[in-house]
Amino acid sequence: MTTAAQTDRPASYYRDSIAVRLDQICPPLAGQRRVDVCVIGGGITGCSAALHLAERGYSVALLEAREIGFGASGRSGGQILPGLGTDIATVAQALGRERAREVWEMSREAVRLTAELIERHAIPCDLAWGYLHAAVKPRHVRGLREMQESLARDYGYTALEWLEGGALRERVVTDAYPGALLEHEGGHLHPLNYTLGLARAAQRAGVAIHEHSPALAVRRGQPATVVTAQGEVTADFVVVGANAYLGQLLPELDGRVMRAANYIIATEPLGEARAAQVLPCNDALSDANFVLDYYRLSSDRRLIYGGEVSYDGREPRGLQQRMDAKIARLFPALDGVRIDYRWGGDVAITLNRAPDFGRLGSNVYYAQGYSGHGMALAGLAGKLLGEAIAGQSERFDLFAAMPHRRFPGGERLRTPLLVLATTFYKLRDRL
Repeated sequence: MTTAAQTDRPASYYRDSIAVRLDQICPPLAGQRRVDVCVIGGGITGCSAALHLAERGYSVALLEAREIGFGASGRSGGQILPGLGTDIATVAQALGRERAREVWEMSREAVRLTAELIERHAIPCDLAWGYLHAAVKPRHVRGLREMQESLARDYGYTALEWLEGGALRERVVTDAYPGALLEHEGGHLHPLNYTLGLARAAQRAGVAIHEHSPALAVRRGQPATVVTAQGEVTADFVVVGANAYLGQLLPELDGRVMRAANYIIATEPLGEARAAQVLPCNDALSDANFVLDYYRLSSDRRLIYGGEVSYDGREPRGLQQRMDAKIARLFPALDGVRIDYRWGGDVAITLNRAPDFGRLGSNVYYAQGYSGHGMALAGLAGKLLGEAIAGQSERFDLFAAMPHRRFPGGERLRTPLLVLATTFYKLRDRL
């Protein structure tokens, strides 16, 4: 379901660099359709679920309110890495250390799965490896070193390498960071081409995709019926991957996620020489602030830089000037660089920043709330949804066991309270 604020947005760099075309047109749903599974949402979650279900032999129809990849899946920073949107310690506290280890390993599997899907389906999405978690302040240095030690000691994860001084400057040419963790299992890609590639693979596996077909209602039952403006899909199972665009489609989930807008710019192409004065090894990077900034290079050597956040649907004041100033401060070599694109997109966050998976009744499944960490994890969610519907639900149920609370304040006060909390953390980031 969409709102007026979600429909009209500036074109992103990704929209202007599409390298994947779907094999078939995706007309709006019209009339009646009967399938084994109806998937709602044409982002990574929905496309991955549709693909994995079709490969298991299920008949699948996918409904997308706009176009494939319209939401965060086609607008994000394109960064892929293990872990969740929250610290793994949060999972351990809720589920215990052993189950947290399983979740951690599945997050690593999510990254491997991303690479496997790209290779198997020949998706041209510029996958590249190397990811930096950068400290901005001394307390970040302590926190990142503690994270490195904890992951090695408690989870056997040794793919993090501490860098500082000249070793760090070989990866990012700025004096802004006192240190950083190089994540050898992390990387980045073109998110819209990846999502379109999953959709194309799903089509080739037999999935019927219907764009411009927002789900208006889900009538529960055995089977269930998904209602659109011009048709209905009757299905034994329903998978909901609407994420930030869920609206009131499933009232039971009201308040479990909040929609947050994030903003990204793309510079003009820098050329190889100037790009080498920014990220010589073509890594992705995010800093350690609560309201973090992140950036990487595109395949044509543009700097794609994201940051800032809005919870009320309005662009923050002075956004353009602040983002331009950040780039100038980090990279003096980019003084005067032209900004060719500016765009925003919505992500869904949960109160504890862990993903929210579950089922309503026996045949309506959902996965949402990746909290800015869904580029790889959403692909795994689609695989786990396929497993669960096929009767192998242990791995899906492990994620579903994670407890989630609604954002406080009710419908009228949730957003103001979240804005207030975020303001506190923004102030803390400055200390």
